[in-house]
Amino acid sequence: MSKKRLLIFIVAYNAEKKIDRVLERIPEGLFRRSDLSTEVLIIDDCSSDETFTTARNHVFAEDIPVRVLVNPKNLGYGGNQKLGYQYALLHGFDFVALLHGDGQYAPERLPDLLEPLLTGESDAVFGSRMINRMSALQGGMPLYKFLGNIILSTVQNFLTGARLSEWHSGYRLYSTAILKMIPFERNSNGFDFDTDIIIQLLRTNARISEVPIPTYYGDEICHVNGIPYACTVLLSCLQSRLQSFGIFYNPKFDTETATTPHYAPKFHFPSSHSMALSSVKNGEKILILGAGSAGLVAPFLERGCDIIAIEVEDISDLKALGVRCLQGDLNTLDLGQALAGMQFDKVLALDVIEHLSSPERFLERLRCVPACRGAELLCTVPNVAFFVIRIMLLLGFFDYGKRGILDRTHTRLFTFSSLVRLCEQSGFEVTRTEGIPAPFPLALGGTSLLARVLTRLNLLGIKLWRGLFAFQILCRCVPSPHIQELLEATERHSQTAHT
Repeated sequence: MSKKRLLIFIVAYNAEKKIDRVLERIPEGLFRRSDLSTEVLIIDDCSSDETFTTARNHVFAEDIPVRVLVNPKNLGYGGNQKLGYQYALLHGFDFVALLHGDGQYAPERLPDLLEPLLTGESDAVFGSRMINRMSALQGGMPLYKFLGNIILSTVQNFLTGARLSEWHSGYRLYSTAILKMIPFERNSNGFDFDTDIIIQLLRTNARISEVPIPTYYGDEICHVNGIPYACTVLLSCLQSRLQSFGIFYNPKFDTETATTPHYAPKFHFPSSHSMALSSVKNGEKILILGAGSAGLVAPFLERGCDIIAIEVEDISDLKALGVRCLQGDLNTLDLGQALAGMQFDKVLALDVIEHLSSPERFLERLRCVPACRGAELLCTVPNVAFFVIRIMLLLGFFDYGKRGILDRTHTRLFTFSSLVRLCEQSGFEVTRTEGIPAPFPLALGGTSLLARVLTRLNLLGIKLWRGLFAFQILCRCVPSPHIQELLEATERHSQTAHT
């Protein structure tokens, strides 16, 4: 059985007086284990003292592999971590343990923190000073930092759905397998790097363990500016939550894999899917444009509807349901030919037309399809005038993402009036428009009290001012007769009237 490889990575800045003692305190047993191969990497972040020279001159046992590097310029606490993690990935380590060169975190606890990684129970392990809170005060943590740590961690847990006892410990161990899955190089170069990487781990559903560690505060200099730091980490957590809603996007929080579904079914709360389903009668003949996954179609089948689905991507799961499917690109597919001989009661275009190269031309073509003549069209699109987007614009943000209002695959952005105008100019008579609330249950959990409360508040806001508070827009319309049909009807009527 091959040995697992551990890199003990020490970030150091102006630690000339402390680095020797930190290195001496690393348990020698870590270098003697039969199941582990351990190396040490020290990166001095361009210190103004003799940290690099002191670390390089430290006397290790001859068989302990040690490498000491110094940055040509100061990269910051986060920037220095990026180098160490990249080093671990490039050199094939299985685990990397982050230590600080100022001795604030006890190297003696490394074996305890390493164990959940070695057993495969965890992807990341954090040393926490706040599991036993009174020991933090006894260890010299200043009261203002103690209270700030508790308050910040509580708010961050609330915003992200985590349950960590502490977000602000710098004593951390990671498996390199999980580091490969997150874009840590996009994180801040400052002290909020630690918050960024926690958010990334949470969004990757990584298994995080916490192990109690002793608290030590000596004469080391704190380089963290408290108030700006607190504002920054809270803003990052809020941005991550908004990204879950699809109303904000930051690439550093984009940890989704290619297999992550972009459009999950939303039938268990007020949404475009549930509102469309409630409008369908049992046994109706339905054309679903851009059908998506089987989960989006199955509830309509349960109502006994006769369904034809058109989807550009894989349709195997739809066929497995017994749904008649057509695979094709709505931008170019000849709908008249593809649907020849059919007749529909309803056409569903849920979150579809905003992705097309020309929604105008598509709706004009759809209106002329014989199979859809007389069918009601239900169309949903995001509302770009949603109040959160307005606030983001006011603050200078305009970020396209993977989903939601600013989905980067969108070719059009709509408000209520622009969607109505598009439908009417494309030959449809709009019979009704409705506002749809934000998908809070999708982001917060469908059964959570907070999700239910926010949804109800959102619905109330829509009643008061739908243009501001609607997350999406539902438009119901029917095709108007084509001008040629009107002319022919006029000529027939004229002949009858004359006689």
